[in-house]
Amino acid sequence: MIKIDKTSVMNLENAMRGARNPMNSWNRQDSYYDEKGNYVLGPNDLDLAKRLAKAGSDHRKFIRQIFVSVDFNAPLYWWKEFDTYKVGTVANSTSTMHKIASKPFTMDDCSHDKMNETALRSLSQVIETLEALRQAYLETKDKELWYSMIQLLPSSYNQLRTVTMNYETLVNIYHARKHHKLAEWHVVCEWIETLPYAKDLITFENE
Repeated sequence: MIKIDKTSVMNLENAMRGARNPMNSWNRQDSYYDEKGNYVLGPNDLDLAKRLAKAGSDHRKFIRQIFVSVDFNAPLYWWKEFDTYKVGTVANSTSTMHKIASKPFTMDDCSHDKMNETALRSLSQVIETLEALRQAYLETKDKELWYSMIQLLPSSYNQLRTVTMNYETLVNIYHARKHHKLAEWHVVCEWIETLPYAKDLITFENE
């Protein structure tokens, strides 16, 4: 399970202006802001953007200046794979180190939508144990109890991170993960498809 929230796409105007720097073709810029404050690529700018994007990473440097900020709430097993994309990303996460004992443990703290009955029973026992450890830790502040919680956390435990990355990173993610076994990656790729000009600059569906 993964939840995606608070998407913000930034710096498209500046990135597009920079795309025209090599040929000094700023006089051909025809993009504008619509009544909702969205930056809309005009026909000239869109044509240039599509040609550069298709020409490969050396030519589409401008998409590295289109930034996306988003909240991903996802299980640790997914974050372990996402960390492959450390280059070009920044993330601030909720802290298990500082806040693991701040609220009761429940089944909904973990992704379990694909589990069978046997796995669900096992997870339920782990959650009960974690909650017992948490209650004991709150009473005693015993560091061994705190460590026990940290080390017992299942890989299905969900963590929220606010992530900033660029369109080039999203190109890499989309084309590497769109056929991945994990359902979470399919949700992410579907989200990528909704971003401004994704078909032209990321997924290349308009080729």
